[in-house]
Amino acid sequence: MKAIAYRTYGTPDVLTLEEMEIPTPKANEVRIRIQAATVSSADTTFRAGRDTMARMFTGLRRPKRPVLGTELAGVVDAVGADVTRFSVGDEIYAATGDDFGAHAEYVNIPEDGAMAAKPSNMSFVQAAALAEGTLTALPFLRDTANLQPGQRVLINGASGSVGAAAVQLAKTLGAHVTAVTSTRNVELVRGLGADEVIDYTQADFTQSGQTWDVIFDAVGKSSYGKAKRALSERGKYLTTVMSGKILFQGLWTKLFGKKRAKLSLTGLRKPAQKVADLNTVRELAEAGRLEAVIDREFTLAEAAEAHRLVETGHKRGHAVLVMGVA
Repeated sequence: MKAIAYRTYGTPDVLTLEEMEIPTPKANEVRIRIQAATVSSADTTFRAGRDTMARMFTGLRRPKRPVLGTELAGVVDAVGADVTRFSVGDEIYAATGDDFGAHAEYVNIPEDGAMAAKPSNMSFVQAAALAEGTLTALPFLRDTANLQPGQRVLINGASGSVGAAAVQLAKTLGAHVTAVTSTRNVELVRGLGADEVIDYTQADFTQSGQTWDVIFDAVGKSSYGKAKRALSERGKYLTTVMSGKILFQGLWTKLFGKKRAKLSLTGLRKPAQKVADLNTVRELAEAGRLEAVIDREFTLAEAAEAHRLVETGHKRGHAVLVMGVA
């Protein structure tokens, strides 16, 4: 099979297209012939290797697992002897978590791993994209923020992969949504359901005089210190970007004051929790309440170009690798 590998940390140029053996599923595993997989900011962070905390997962000196990629969609190609939940031919979407391996034509996933039937009204490309954003945004908003109907939520980075999902999911949870994005994406986020839009090139939401019950920084471009003034009395600031500072602020605000800073490691949740969320997302998508936003599709051989797009920090929705396309 063809796969994109990285044997050392560095720029997108370290990515190489390699031939690897097609994996044989163990008794409890399902083999997926991957049709599409996303390239996320986590993939580019791990590949670059500049973040010491990230290397705790990927290897301190060199990558432990040469194939990146987590969110995917594809077809069950083979099943192990003990598998009962899935059959050959099933169309699924999934997340491999810290096993990675999705930037390849095949991957094995345990039967009880994070996979579910893909939305019937979506293509494989759309399903893979939907898995990436929603598996982060949904637990942040529903669980970490405990977002309630009628509350005011601000999504910073509303046109990115997580932000675009967060805008839509916050609306399904009954919130009033303010989206922060650039000029070229204003109409996009309005189309996703945002009640208000702030163009960050024209205004700073922290200086607007408005307050929100939840500020969800989906791109890690703001900070609790800056956003605190824009939080309501018991408001919560959430960020997807882990740092020592936000960990300290989370502990400090838990002990003192009413406003909170929070981080959630959604990628480390148990597979069963992710399966439940994939099923919830599928139901919302099939009901027409969620759509996938895709910036661009790439062939597997164009993976380095996909990484470069993600690293600009200005993609609209998702970058998706499409397998089997020359």
